[in-house]
Amino acid sequence: MDNESEKSIALAGVCQAAALVQLYARKGQAPETAFAASLGSIINTNPASTLEVFGTLADIELGMSTLVSQLGNTPLEKDAEITRYVASILGLERKLSRQSAKMNELGERISQVNRQLAHFDLFDEQMIQNLASIYVDVISPVGPKIQVAGLPAMLQQNANQHRVRALLLAGVRAAVLWRQLGGQRRQILFGRRKIVANTQALQQLIHQF
Repeated sequence: MDNESEKSIALAGVCQAAALVQLYARKGQAPETAFAASLGSIINTNPASTLEVFGTLADIELGMSTLVSQLGNTPLEKDAEITRYVASILGLERKLSRQSAKMNELGERISQVNRQLAHFDLFDEQMIQNLASIYVDVISPVGPKIQVAGLPAMLQQNANQHRVRALLLAGVRAAVLWRQLGGQRRQILFGRRKIVANTQALQQLIHQF
């Protein structure tokens, strides 16, 4: 897989986290496969490949379809709320990358979660809360807080709050990966067609099997 495809996968990871945040904030539920892939990506810190961070192409399909909709030529498919979440996540990651102490703290906290996996399942409520607390303690303070819109009945539930924050952490993790692969904001602005074409080619691979 070439570098451009890998960057598309990483950016799709950001988009998938944003789409899942929106779903939990509005409906209180989301596709389990996509949620599992995004959460799993946080603790997969030593992958053999970019795709392995998320699992398979099918596991990141929600992110790829969101990415194509956001950057494609069909205005009706664009979602301003998703755009805001993605831009905010990328902005937070950029600020985080400039603070080595925070990056070290982030690595240590994720290592703690990895050690806890010997005793708990990643998708236990306590583990999701632990991931959410990493976002609150380490990520959120580095920049403007992300304002999540949704139904009060959903946003007031502790379980949904934890899922939303854990997913924002997953979005930042994907953004770190995207930057490490050479991703830059100007590529989104000026290279939209290439990103969309690469992502659509990846989507087609899913349906060949």
